[in-house]
Amino acid sequence: MASSSRIASKLPLEMLYHWERQCPDRVYLRQTINREYVDFTWGEVADEARRMVTALRHLGLEPGDKVALLSKNCAQWFIADLAMQMGQYVSVPIYPTANVDTIEYVLRHSEAKAIFVGKLDDWKSQEAGVPASLLRIAMPYETMPASHQWDDLLEAHEPISDSPEQVPDALLSLVYTSGSTGKPKGAMLSVERYAWSCEKLVEAVELTASDRGFSYLPLAHITERVYIYGGSLFSGATIAFPESLDTFIDDVKRCRPTVFISVPRLWAMFRIKIHEKLPQKKLELLLKIPFVSGLIKGKLQKGLGLDQARVLGCGSAPVSPSLLQWYHSIGIKITEAWGMTENHAFSTLNYPFRADKIGTVGKAGPGVTIKISDEGEILCRCEGMMLGYYKDPEHSSEAIDADGWLHTGDMGKLDREGYLTITGRMKDVFKTAKGKYVAPVPIEGLLGQEPIIEQLCVIGYGMPQPIALVQLAESAMKGNRESINAQLEAARNRVNDQLESHARIRGILVVKTPWNIENGVLTPTMKIKRHLLEQKYANIGEQWSSSQSIIWES
Repeated sequence: MASSSRIASKLPLEMLYHWERQCPDRVYLRQTINREYVDFTWGEVADEARRMVTALRHLGLEPGDKVALLSKNCAQWFIADLAMQMGQYVSVPIYPTANVDTIEYVLRHSEAKAIFVGKLDDWKSQEAGVPASLLRIAMPYETMPASHQWDDLLEAHEPISDSPEQVPDALLSLVYTSGSTGKPKGAMLSVERYAWSCEKLVEAVELTASDRGFSYLPLAHITERVYIYGGSLFSGATIAFPESLDTFIDDVKRCRPTVFISVPRLWAMFRIKIHEKLPQKKLELLLKIPFVSGLIKGKLQKGLGLDQARVLGCGSAPVSPSLLQWYHSIGIKITEAWGMTENHAFSTLNYPFRADKIGTVGKAGPGVTIKISDEGEILCRCEGMMLGYYKDPEHSSEAIDADGWLHTGDMGKLDREGYLTITGRMKDVFKTAKGKYVAPVPIEGLLGQEPIIEQLCVIGYGMPQPIALVQLAESAMKGNRESINAQLEAARNRVNDQLESHARIRGILVVKTPWNIENGVLTPTMKIKRHLLEQKYANIGEQWSSSQSIIWES
């Protein structure tokens, strides 16, 4: 089937039909249930999607209708999305950790006509966000009550007999930004622009049908949607899903992915787990012994289930270069990438991996152009751009200018080889009481090199000097406070020695309550909602004791 697309050689459904014809019996999706794989072949995935289209039509849904997806990653998420593409519906994925207000807002703003509900950790706290009048279809997991059940619908309906073609410039999905400030905005993704981004990703990291991916980062986030789901559709790779958070490492070990994408916080937690069993000084000693070094590296990689991984990614939030250096020291090469919902998360990547480029987010991927504006803002242009924000022309024109440049809001610099370093967010820069501007992100990068620090946020608006809010690793919270204070003070002095006088950290506040998605400090993609912490600790600068540099929140 020839595509009429202007920019992508194939569209998503064309790829599904290709694998359905070429290898119907080859396993595509591996869902872990009760510690066993339930496998779905390409033929079975296509058949279930075709049956679900018939069901959705029978339930009265019309082409162009918005259909929401509220579930953790699972095989049925992929199948539901493919069914929506066949039926020409617009998918509206919602983060499985979203609170009532967010769910209610997204459903109302998108004008969703139905919702798939699936794997959820705490559906009872979320159900109030889903109107009782909205058509609900429940995937075959413990989830909120629904008038229609996935398996019953598949059994009751025959698969469509044709293979619907997609319209290249049709609306594919509304992907709502995680909203670190204000209400989330619905980025409009078209069929062909999504396809272009997936094709370019497959080209950039040379994905093939022999690759194995592991899908656990929220599919409501554009990175997982393109890099794992889209990547598998356009390469034929096999995808496995974890059963739960408790079984996560075991599930990774079983899958032994060749492609594994994660976020800085998880990579940091992996390191903490390794240090608990193998302290850094002992590890450094062992790595110096030639014969032992290789064995240790192999054991650590196997212990994480990553001994066969050829593409290891990190993105969605700033990561400390020292963390990536540490992983490199144990033979794990982590590719840092950068992108946004607005450009399908495909902008820059450090692949093939170069150790000398750690600290950058790589260089522009195939078909992507990056430049720095006179104000220091990173601008991006490519074919994989959103169409704009749904029902928000004002913010749409602010985001993408008349020449097609996406104004990212990130600040950065390019080296001679085109590798990009992110230096902070334009909106994150704050002015101290002395009238001096401070960019917190580079300071956080320096302080984040301290292994006992799990998360941190530097604030300072209207304060005499910046203050570092720090969440320590659990083991450090339980450790000897005196020695922990000495370690933090040494880290503060080390960082301050590298800063101009107005940017030096006055003190470190060790926060009592961990920051997480549940208490609203982190977005679903693990970004810190800086403005919330700035509000909460707005007066801390005035109250800071001159005799103390390290304070523990009581």
